[in-house]
Amino acid sequence: MWLTRILTLVQLLSAFAIIGLVLLQRGKGADAGAGFGAGASGTVFGARGATTALSRATAIFAAIFMLNSLALAYVGSRPVAADTQRSILDEAAEKSKTVPAVPAVPAPLPLPPPATAPTPAPAEPAAPK
Repeated sequence: MWLTRILTLVQLLSAFAIIGLVLLQRGKGADAGAGFGAGASGTVFGARGATTALSRATAIFAAIFMLNSLALAYVGSRPVAADTQRSILDEAAEKSKTVPAVPAVPAPLPLPPPATAPTPAPAEPAAPK
């Protein structure tokens, strides 16, 4: 668990370092607008200049970032020991063992059957006249 946190911190720091270094560097096309015909086109489209300290630092931090990503993937794929892997349900089960159970509430008594009212006798059919 502590190893994951350290690797995550290194991952964040290297990501921010890469972002900062890339933003500080000058682009390849920066000289093209200043004097396109004065030999600047050879550096824009052709030969590459010497690597600067910023580009080397960017490459180093990129390598750290990639290696750290592999390490995080490896650490994250390993199974966690059973005694350290706990969920909320495990904690709730432990608490229910230590807390005394609430006494059971008796079930309500069934209602008595409804009183039957006397039904009126059917009327006799009327006699023909």
